[in-house]
Amino acid sequence: MDIDSIFKVPKLPPGVANKRKLPDNPSPELLKRMRLDAESMNVDDSRKTSAVPSRGKGVEMEEVEDEDGHNFAPGGDADYFAEEDDEGRFFGGGLTSEQKEILNIFDSATTDDAELGDFSISKIRKLLLNFERAVNKNQDHRSKYPNDPSKFIDSEADLDSAIKALIPLSQSPALAYSELVRSGAIVLLVGLLTHENIDIVIDVIDLVFEFTDEDAENDLQEDDPEQMHEAIKVLVDGLVNNSALELLVDNLPRFNEEDESDRQGVYRTLGIFENVVAFDPNLAAGLTSKTKIMGWLLKRIQSKHHEENRSYAAELISIFLSTNTECRAQFGVAEGVETLLQVLSQFRRKDPVDAEETEFMDNLFDSLCSALHEVEIKKSFLDAEGTDLMVLIMKEKKMAQTRAIKVLDHALSGPAGESLSTAFVDALGLKTLFSLFLGKTTKKIKAGSEAITPQDTSHILSIISSLFRHLPSDSSSRIRLLAKFVENDYEKVDKVLDIRESALKRLATTDAEIAAEKQDLLDSEGEDAIDELEEMMYLRRLDGGLFTLQTVDYILAWLMVEDDGVQGHITRMLARKDKGLTDIRRTLEYYRDHIDDDESEQESAISQREILGSLIAALSGDTDRS
Repeated sequence: MDIDSIFKVPKLPPGVANKRKLPDNPSPELLKRMRLDAESMNVDDSRKTSAVPSRGKGVEMEEVEDEDGHNFAPGGDADYFAEEDDEGRFFGGGLTSEQKEILNIFDSATTDDAELGDFSISKIRKLLLNFERAVNKNQDHRSKYPNDPSKFIDSEADLDSAIKALIPLSQSPALAYSELVRSGAIVLLVGLLTHENIDIVIDVIDLVFEFTDEDAENDLQEDDPEQMHEAIKVLVDGLVNNSALELLVDNLPRFNEEDESDRQGVYRTLGIFENVVAFDPNLAAGLTSKTKIMGWLLKRIQSKHHEENRSYAAELISIFLSTNTECRAQFGVAEGVETLLQVLSQFRRKDPVDAEETEFMDNLFDSLCSALHEVEIKKSFLDAEGTDLMVLIMKEKKMAQTRAIKVLDHALSGPAGESLSTAFVDALGLKTLFSLFLGKTTKKIKAGSEAITPQDTSHILSIISSLFRHLPSDSSSRIRLLAKFVENDYEKVDKVLDIRESALKRLATTDAEIAAEKQDLLDSEGEDAIDELEEMMYLRRLDGGLFTLQTVDYILAWLMVEDDGVQGHITRMLARKDKGLTDIRRTLEYYRDHIDDDESEQESAISQREILGSLIAALSGDTDRS
């Protein structure tokens, strides 16, 4: 059948001037809209006709035949003579018989779609059986006629339809997923990821994406959460056990992302990885260790042209690195630190062009922060001159500036931060850091850059704290750090004391709220309820000013221990607020009593708890002397 001839619309009769003309190949949406318009016109015509008084008998109309003997109907309307009311009036729809047949097909498909959500086990098995037959038929034809596509193209089209027919199963996961695995259809489905036709592979990817899409499952209200979780677990286990994740990674080089269909195939593949890791974070370790996904992602983010798949690759890297140590180890093996630094260097002197590229940049900085929890990554960061790059980014006052501060905080913290702390001072980072700390660069901030926030100030304080911990005693780097607090009549010390005062006020408000809640719990549930919430309340105090207070007092303690002039200034300023060294010592004692030394602390010559103990002892001696 000539498809074009179906959609060709006959010319309008003479005299019809203002009606819209259909294109030679009207879209289904246009045909539907035209049909609705026609029905609306019929109703209006009916009302107008009924309003005209009857003049006796109705007029009889004769069928007019053209020269060829065919009945004439304006516009070739298939129902011009068929559709009439009780009084013999005619109301054609303006469509030919072929066009009406097409609309009926669309209407039928719409009706079927509305019923897809209601599946019985028999319907599911029928769909899976049709899918199995389509797979077997296509495999059979391809094996018999490997060099003659005309022999297996029909079976390939049937296979394409059979795969797409399984998409509605995502609406009944509790019933469908277990049957998908039990019947063995999951094995056939995963096997199609090696199909010679990349379009069939994309069909499978689209289907698996729909099956694992977390947002789609959250929209299903009829299934209880436990049943839903179990159904997805069955599906994900089936995919993992049949090596679906490995095959998906192997397929990535097959795609040509200049083609829209292939580009969507890559996007959906990355979406599957995100979905399964979101369901079970432990799968990230196996995915990064057993496949080359980390290397592919790192290569993908190096593209000069920014688009959605590049952005998605950066997001996946961030997700993997925030998951577990194994992923961070694979990141190090793939030389991920150097790759990220190279990509981030482009934001040193220019800002992202839009929100999507800003998110891309943020994901890369977050990835670095997560990776820097590992000692080996810190060594790679130092070798790749990451500290120098972050200092340069801080100097440029672009959007990346505050992100660089966060990265340096993670890099310098922990027992492995000694070399990085020295490198930071050698890169002339102190001048830039303290300028930001004092807010002296506000007037010089360029358009598009971001002002320093309280969160950024917190990171700066943490960096200063790490410097005091790691810089060797009597080294030139430590002397330069102390000199910064002495210069300009102790202005930086005063800034630290101002932050301390603000933290105390915030903490007082938080403590008042907690005290009120404790009293309510005590009255209603007793002391046992309070004991259970003790840890949560401690975390609230940390967020409510305690963490900042501890960091500030840690810095002040170091300053007082190492410089008598600074100690005298701090003592005088505290006295104006009716405070003293005893208040700082109490803060440090509380800090020491609640600190948790992780395993990495054991590698350090001296732990943070021991450092706090020494500072407390030194302050106690000063207090006794005073």
